[in-house]
Amino acid sequence: MIRILKRLFCMMAQYKKRLYLGIVLSMINNFLGIVPIVCGVWVIKTILDDINGNTVLNQNFVFMLIGIIVGTILLRWLLAYIRATKQDSIAHEVTSTERLKIGDILKRVSLGFLQRKNMGELTTAITTDLAFFEMQAMNVINNIVDSYIFLLITIVFLLFFSPALGISALIAVIISSIGLQLIEHQSRKNSPIRQESINEMADEIVQYVRGMAVVKSFKQEGVASEGLYRAYKKSKDINIRMEKNFAPCDALHRFGLYMGTSAITILTALMALHGTMELPMALMLIVYSYVMFNTIEAANTSLHILEMLDTVAEKLQSIDNAEFIDKDGKDISINHFDIEFKDVSFGYDSREVLNHVSFTIPENTTTAIVGPSGSGKTTICSLLARFYDVKKGSIIVGGRNVKDFTCDSLLKNISMVFQNVYLFHDTIRNNILFGAPTATEEEMIAAAKAARCHDFIMALPDGYDTLIGEGGSTLSGGEKQRISIARAILKNAPIVILDEATASVDPENEHLIQQAISNLTHGKTIIVIAHRLATIENADQILVVDEGRITQRGTHKQLSVQEGIYKRFINIREKAEGWSIG
Repeated sequence: MIRILKRLFCMMAQYKKRLYLGIVLSMINNFLGIVPIVCGVWVIKTILDDINGNTVLNQNFVFMLIGIIVGTILLRWLLAYIRATKQDSIAHEVTSTERLKIGDILKRVSLGFLQRKNMGELTTAITTDLAFFEMQAMNVINNIVDSYIFLLITIVFLLFFSPALGISALIAVIISSIGLQLIEHQSRKNSPIRQESINEMADEIVQYVRGMAVVKSFKQEGVASEGLYRAYKKSKDINIRMEKNFAPCDALHRFGLYMGTSAITILTALMALHGTMELPMALMLIVYSYVMFNTIEAANTSLHILEMLDTVAEKLQSIDNAEFIDKDGKDISINHFDIEFKDVSFGYDSREVLNHVSFTIPENTTTAIVGPSGSGKTTICSLLARFYDVKKGSIIVGGRNVKDFTCDSLLKNISMVFQNVYLFHDTIRNNILFGAPTATEEEMIAAAKAARCHDFIMALPDGYDTLIGEGGSTLSGGEKQRISIARAILKNAPIVILDEATASVDPENEHLIQQAISNLTHGKTIIVIAHRLATIENADQILVVDEGRITQRGTHKQLSVQEGIYKRFINIREKAEGWSIG
């Protein structure tokens, strides 16, 4: 428990003054809760003394006690208000900072990190887990810290007042603590399994929703939902198991507290009967025993939640501790943009993809990369953009190793247009401005016109302010591609990577996209991955990649007369493009 509280305090270290102030105010508030009980007993004692003829009832004294009770209630309200304003927002602020930090981390880690962490795990970390932390962290800290400090002082008070009462309370707390320790043990064992089931469930939901078109087209709703139902069942089973494990431990914890209350009630009653304790004082201690043990009774749920918060914190820490791919990088500006791969080797885990690849791309030239699927074409571009780091060799841009750059200072020189375009669930305007957020309206429209998408945008009901679906789902493939090119044009980076940018569009859109690409690539250093002859035959050089090696290089004219993969590629493309229905 103490270890977890220390971890939570470390997460909130930036706000420690407010955190400690809130804890102190909360403790004072709890202690003030005793005052109305003491004053109430005092009022009863004064009335009984008057009835018995021991003293004359002093109405002013009674009204003063009632005033103290009312004043205490108002003071408790004020302290609770101050504590809430100082402390309750801490979890929200920490959560907001953590979300921004995770966003920055995900931009600076290698794509290998994102592949090792499945989408469900990352999604729940940023949404469900942080929301859980946001709602529970402060309540748990207050409940546990207040309960134990309040209980410790109370036991000392009871021991001072009556050793028998103090020992009874201490025995009750020991029995209760055994139950709480068992609860903590069970929670520690089950919380990671529960977290795993939540991640799996989120991952299955994401996959099911994303694959809905495939599910419907093949009428495989039942098969596709099997994984989802398994994840639901796993989540249900672990939650039921946690409840079953929790119930007996909770029963032991409550049994100790109830026995403590009963013991104090019996002992005080006996003391009152034997005349060793006045009746009002006995009544106060009986009422106080319920208040005392109520504070610790709430700790069982808090300890259970505390273990779950520990699992959340562990998961967030694993993201926070992710190694930045550019941790040693510097903000570097370059003034020429030639590219060189020097004896580069790379693989995903144990699978080798590139093997001793070397080539040079002069500034302001176009290089086409062709080869069979899986040969390493896209990997070359990913390494250039430093989505991954090479295992051996080096990549030089503008005379500097890409490892010398920060990701931002490297990628500001590179625009990328992918085959599978991703647009954000936002307006068309904001999707284009993603390439240069500070661009003016005129610059944005000029980029859209150059990308041949201005006309279809203006035909939409809200023009540039039209909201598009997630991933650009409300637009056609060609429209999405042209918006992505407009984004790249607006960025105006000196190096442009085109990864199968026209591979899956229809002929009409291909013509418009080729015009857009011409506007994008004018006067740039270009790398093109493509299969269409029209896209690559005018390249300054063509690199043929096969099984992770450069097997041929040259111009279209040179390679088309050489025996090898490129010539076979030309023959296959010519046959495919000349194919017709007889």
